[in-house]
Amino acid sequence: MEDIEKKILEIIDANKEQIIGFGQDIYEHAELGYKEYRTAEKFAAFLKNLRLETAEGLAITGVKGYLKGNRHDITLSLIGELDALRIPDHPNANPVTGAAHCCGHHAQLAGVIGAAIALSDEEVARSLDGDVVFFAVPAEEYGEIEFKNQLRNEEKICFGGGKSELIRIGAFDDIDLSVVHHISPDGIRVGNGTSNGFVSKVIRYIGREAHAAAQPERGINALNAASLGLSALAYQRETFRDEDSVRVHPIVTKGGNLVNVIPNEAVIETLVRAKSTQAILDAAEKTDRAFKAGALAVGAQIEIDTMPGYLPRLSQPAHPVLLEAAWQAAPGRNVTETDPATHGAGSTDVGDLQHIMPVLEFNTSGAAGALHSKDFAITDEEEAYLVTAKIFALTAYKLLKNGAQGARNIVSDFKPRYTKNEYINLMNGLISHERTEF
Repeated sequence: MEDIEKKILEIIDANKEQIIGFGQDIYEHAELGYKEYRTAEKFAAFLKNLRLETAEGLAITGVKGYLKGNRHDITLSLIGELDALRIPDHPNANPVTGAAHCCGHHAQLAGVIGAAIALSDEEVARSLDGDVVFFAVPAEEYGEIEFKNQLRNEEKICFGGGKSELIRIGAFDDIDLSVVHHISPDGIRVGNGTSNGFVSKVIRYIGREAHAAAQPERGINALNAASLGLSALAYQRETFRDEDSVRVHPIVTKGGNLVNVIPNEAVIETLVRAKSTQAILDAAEKTDRAFKAGALAVGAQIEIDTMPGYLPRLSQPAHPVLLEAAWQAAPGRNVTETDPATHGAGSTDVGDLQHIMPVLEFNTSGAAGALHSKDFAITDEEEAYLVTAKIFALTAYKLLKNGAQGARNIVSDFKPRYTKNEYINLMNGLISHERTEF
C-alpha cells in the first residue's frame, strides 16, 4: 500500500466520530425527494467548512463540491443520494412526513463527506492529477408522482428522477466518470448486474357526484371505474414474458371525498417496470388499455399522465481499481465481485447515468432488515459509513494519480449509448397526457 493510501485511511479513521455522527444525523432527519432541504444544507455546509467551492440548488436540492475548484481535463464525481422513503412506521421515521432512510442513502452521504475530508488534505490533493466532485443528488426514490408532476407543471423540473434532471440541466457536463454506492444485505461487493427501468403513470378517473344512498343512480362512481381498471390490469399479467421481468404495482391515492357521496374522482399512481425499453413500452400500453376499460365500463372520464422514470441499469463487471480499493478499505472482511449476469427487478437512476458516462459501482452493508421496510436498521457503523468513505476515497486516488491514467483509460474505453441530447430527446418522447371520455 502506498504512503498516500495509508494516509487516506488514517485520516478517515481519525475523523471516525465526525463521519459516523454525520451519517446518524441524516438517518434521524430523513427527507423525501426534491424536499431534501435540510440534508442538502448540511452537506453543503460540511463542504464549505473544508473550504471547497460549492454549487447549490441544482435540480432544486442538489449540491456539488469541487476539490480543486476549477475545471480540469479529467474530473471524477463521488455520488451520494439525498432522499429517503415514506415508511411512517419505521422507528426513525420523520413524524411529519413519514420519511425514513430505509435504503441507506444516508450512508452514501456519510461516505462522500468522509472521502472529502481525506482527499482535501493538502498532500493528498496535490497527488491527484484531476478534480473530484463531491455530489449530493436529489430524488433517487421515485415516489410522490403527483407531487413531481406538480413541480413539472411549475417548470421547476422536467424529469422525476434526480440524476435524470441533473443530466438535463447540465450538472454532469463537467464530469467525466462517476463512482456510486449502495447498501446491500450481501456485504461488500464490487460491480453490478442489470436492473429494471420504468415509466410512471398517474391515472385520474372523473365521475359524477350524487347521494350515495338516496340517488346513487344519478352518479358515476369513479372508484368503481378504478376498481375495474385494477382488475383488468391483473388479467394482463399472464401476457408479460418472464424474461422481461415486468412489474406493475399501483396504489390508490384518492378514492372519494365522503362516504355518503358517490366518488367523483379516483386517482391511481403506478410504475411500469421491465428489463428493456421495448418491454416497458409494451407493458405500458397494456396498462393504459386496462385502466381505460374501467372508465368505459361505468361511463367515467379518464386522464393518464405518463412520465419517464429510469432507463434499465447496465451490467458492469468489477473494475480492478475499485476491487483493490475495497480490499484495502476492509481488511479481514469478505469482498466479492458481483456477477454481471444477475438481474434485479428494482430500478435506479444510476442506469440513466450509465447510458452517457462510465460509472463504477460498489456495495457495503452494515445493515440488517429488508431494504424499503420498517425493519431496516444500521448494525455496523464501521462498514456502513467508514468503509464506504475509504472505498470512495481510495478509488478516487487510484484513478487520478500518475497523470490520472486510470481515469483516462476508463473514459477512453467507454462507448456511450446516448449523447446528452439524445438522452434528453428519448426521455421527452416518453411524456404524454391523454384524456378519454366515454
